[in-house]
Formats: sequence, structure tokens, C-alpha cells
Amino acid sequence: MPILAPKSSHPRSSESVDNYLKAILSLSDPNLPDTPRVSPSALADRLDVAPASVTNMLQKLAASANPLVDYERHRGVRLTESGRLRALEVLRHHRLLETFLFEILDYPLDEVHDEAERLEHFISERFEERIAAKLGYPAFDPHGHSIPTLAGELSAPADAPLPSVPPGDYIVSSLADDDRPALRRLHSLGITPGSTLHILERSTTGILVRPGHALAPVELPPVLSRHIRLSPAAQ
Repeated sequence: MPILAPKSSHPRSSESVDNYLKAILSLSDPNLPDTPRVSPSALADRLDVAPASVTNMLQKLAASANPLVDYERHRGVRLTESGRLRALEVLRHHRLLETFLFEILDYPLDEVHDEAERLEHFISERFEERIAAKLGYPAFDPHGHSIPTLAGELSAPADAPLPSVPPGDYIVSSLADDDRPALRRLHSLGITPGSTLHILERSTTGILVRPGHALAPVELPPVLSRHIRLSPAAQ
């Protein structure tokens, strides 16, 4: 059993605050030593809230006794160490819950994200540890995304979005988890994390691919291809 690392020292955040911290994390690179700032407009788009509401929340988070963000007007926002640890803690909850729902409770892949979104803010550290132990301390969730460690580390896989790679043979490393119709369609085509994907050619309307051992190629429109990240297949 792994040694439990200390949790972040700030008080438990509200659900709304957690969502802000997770969104900032998703729009930045937590593995860079000097993470670029995120613009409030990008944050407003990600959370689907009014820009004025974003500004008010960022000001409150930056002005607290133990600030969760570093916010400067006209320069944007980035997480403090406390904010980063809390964001990664919630992300760990989310991805462990997704894995538990998928592997133990047999939820369909396209349903686990929304269910985990509802639960991630409220599970205890003991429950988190029990889930991780039951699953054998997984490193990835069912969508292929890295699960943060207890120490607040998040691996950065060497992959790339499908629209940016040239024709060739690839392994599907991950799928975006927040579009249920897209996930259902990709799953029906046999495009799942860990499967092979042969990129054949590009056209004005999409990307022609052959999933796994399928005999016939299919054309993926941009609305689907942007959900897929790929790693080179082993030679």
C-alpha cells in the first residue's frame, strides 16, 4: 500500500471554487515550472459563465487568507501551490470515480464523466483511498487520462491530437470525456483508449482512418477527430 502524502493545508473548497480551480488547471500546464497565466475570457468560455462573474470569483480567491490563485487584472490568473494541490486532488477524485464506475459498477463509458462530476467534491479521503485500493491504484482513467498521484503529480503523456499528426499507425492514448454523443459514436467505431488507428489521408471534410482491424475505412469529421489524442504505434 502506498504511503499517503499530506493533503493541501487550505480549508475544503466549495463545489463552485473546485470547478474554477479545475478549469484553470485544464487550461494550463501543471508540469511547467512557470505556468503561463489563463485569461478570464478563456475561463468564462470553459465554465460557460459571464466574464464579470469570473472576475469577481478570481478576485475573491486571490484575496483570501490562503490564496488559491494569483490573479492580476489584464494579465490573467494562475494557481498558487495551494490551488494547484486542491485542483489535482479534485481531479484525482474525478478520475478515480470514473474508473470505479466503469470497471466496478459497469457504467457505460459515455456516462461516467457526468456522474463523477456530481460526486468528486464530496468523497472523503478514506473513501478515495478505498476506491484506489479496490482498483489496484490505477495510473489512468477509462478515457486514457492520467490520474494525479497523492503527492500532487500528474504525468504528461507524449501524445498529440489527431488533427495535428501525419498519416500513419497510432495508438489511441485518450478520448475527451465531456461529449457523450461523440464518445458513443467513437466507441461504436471501435475507437477506444489503447486501440490502434491507421490514419490514411485528409480531405476537406474530415480525416480518413481505419480503426483497429476494421476492413473498411471511415471518415471522421472535425467534431469527432478533435476528441482523439494519439501516440505513435510501436515499430
